Amino acid sequence: MKQRLITGAIAVAFFIPFVIFGGTPFTILVLIMGTIGFQELLKMKGRTLWSVPGLISLLALYAFMVPNDWSLEIFQLTGYTKVEFAFIAVILLLIHTVVVKNSFTFDDAAFAMLGTLYVGMGFLYLIETREAGLAYLIYALLVVWFTDSGAYFTGRKFGKRKLWPEISPNKTVEGFIGGIIYAIVAALVFDFFVDLDYPIYIIIIVTVIASVFGQMGDLVESALKRHFNVKDSGEILPGHGGILDRFDSILFVMPLLHFLHFI
Repeated sequence: MKQRLITGAIAVAFFIPFVIFGGTPFTILVLIMGTIGFQELLKMKGRTLWSVPGLISLLALYAFMVPNDWSLEIFQLTGYTKVEFAFIAVILLLIHTVVVKNSFTFDDAAFAMLGTLYVGMGFLYLIETREAGLAYLIYALLVVWFTDSGAYFTGRKFGKRKLWPEISPNKTVEGFIGGIIYAIVAALVFDFFVDLDYPIYIIIIVTVIASVFGQMGDLVESALKRHFNVKDSGEILPGHGGILDRFDSILFVMPLLHFLHFI
């Protein structure tokens, strides 16, 4: 626990200045985190980023992850869209399955492309949320962090009924509900000091949905780790695991807030 707290404090102290400053430094940091996260995903599958299919997948990852204001210039130079870059990567991966005589299979190619979409779009919307305004990003982070903390503390104190024991044995129904309540309180307090320009009932509804999706993102990551029989996605954050372990909820919440037209 001590190591977890120390790592968490250092990570927050490092991350927050980039969040506040925004712009190119924040974008570059997120691109780096996305690359590490995708590498963690491939490693769980027993694949490496530093291989022919890994580098092809990296092309698709950056096609998805590059922010929209950058992509306008980049894709104007090449004449291709994000979707076309991704499709080129698909074709190259499928050709690679033939070249290596199925030592890299269709399933591996499908996993790599789904991974680029999952990681790439999640981190793209993290960048786009910051571009929309610091207040929106802070709101989203507060919802995720308070959901996580609320679920943990409520589950420890009141948890009796298992939420999904086959996926995450320690999570409880009481913790799930507690996470939502903590998130609502955090959102309303934040809105009191920083007006989000939405009626309170809209903020509550969006916060409930975001909290639920954040916890689903956590469960998805737990399911992945259980499937591949690994404890953590990586080791870059001692006591916390990898980038995907810390950003699993964020990868679900950030796109959701845009899909709901809240941002």
